[in-house]
Amino acid sequence: MLLEKKILVTGGTGFIGSHLVDCLMKKGNRVLVFDNLSSGKMEFIEHHLENPDFSFIKGDLLDAEAIETACKDIDMVYHVAANPDVKLGASDTKVHLDQNILATYNLLEAMRKGNAKKIAFTSTSTVYGEASIMPTPEDYGPLIPISLYGASKLACEALITSYSHTFDMQAWIFRFANIVGPRSTHGITVDFINKLKQNPHRLEILGDGKQEKSYLHVSECVNSILFAIEKSKGEVNIFNIGSEDTTSATEIGKIVVEEMGLSDVEFTYTGGSRGWKGDVPRMRLGIEKLKATGWKPEYTSERSVRETARAVLDGN
Repeated sequence: MLLEKKILVTGGTGFIGSHLVDCLMKKGNRVLVFDNLSSGKMEFIEHHLENPDFSFIKGDLLDAEAIETACKDIDMVYHVAANPDVKLGASDTKVHLDQNILATYNLLEAMRKGNAKKIAFTSTSTVYGEASIMPTPEDYGPLIPISLYGASKLACEALITSYSHTFDMQAWIFRFANIVGPRSTHGITVDFINKLKQNPHRLEILGDGKQEKSYLHVSECVNSILFAIEKSKGEVNIFNIGSEDTTSATEIGKIVVEEMGLSDVEFTYTGGSRGWKGDVPRMRLGIEKLKATGWKPEYTSERSVRETARAVLDGN
């Protein structure tokens, strides 16, 4: 069991962060959430507010003084805070620099000053760019991201590994496939539901609909993070997290149509192999390293997407 004296979760009111908080609290930890609420929701963590082992600070990682205060007497940091919108980098070139790279630097500096020695970081499959090997293993290279989001996450990884070596910290870096499930606020499943609510007769799919990617349910994502941390003791531990299969954008459209009880929906496509600038059309991560720790996913991509559609439609 992962019992720490006190755990800091940045971005703890967000989609993945709030599920992580739930799991850490369930395991009996003392948890402090630090979040600026730019994309998270207080309703995701409000059931913990009366718990004496839980506390919340509304603060921004770009405020160095605020995060330094939060890092005092912290034994473990789960750094989940980021701007997760991959598409945004094409129109706002500074957002991922600020909210991902500079935010991570401020956190690491606060950890150094506060003598916090352990950090788990939620990275992304987009650091690999358009990998020529699939499933893509952790030691694949060179890493050539094609989105500013992927570039920012790779820069964060580099900061974390260098801080770990220079200041005797210990790090876990998790490269995610597409994580889906209850509390999803963006992503293809949510986009399709919103489009079909606007027009139940027609669904526009970005690209050619043949994009093949891996999807993992958030419950399995969080469980694998905690399992890997418990089982790995290196200075820097890097793991891919994903399912063992893929599904296509068109198949996701069909799943959403089924779950919404619709029929005779016309699928249209914007064309091209990419949904947007920076989109990686094919992605499947190799998870043999994670499986070697004793963990393996139970959900397929299709099941993860279907349960996500049901949760979003139910308002969860």
